[in-house]
Amino acid sequence: MTIRTRKLIGAFALFVLVISWALIAMAVAQFPPIFNNPLIAATYYVVAGIGWVLPAMPLIKWMSGQPIRSR
Repeated sequence: MTIRTRKLIGAFALFVLVISWALIAMAVAQFPPIFNNPLIAATYYVVAGIGWVLPAMPLIKWMSGQPIRSR
C-alpha cells in the first residue's frame, strides 16, 4: 500500500476517532459525580482531552509507513 493511500485512510480514521472520542467524553462528563464536582470535572477534562492521543499514535505511525513494534 502506498504512503498516499495510508495517509488518506488514516486521515478518515483519525477524524472518526476524534469525533467519537469527543462525543463519548461529553456523554461521560454528564455523569453526576463528574458534573457536580469542579475538581473532578477539571481532572476529567484534562485526561479526556489528552487521552485521544494514545490510540492515535499507532495510527499515525502506520500512516507514515513506520513499523509498529510491540514492547
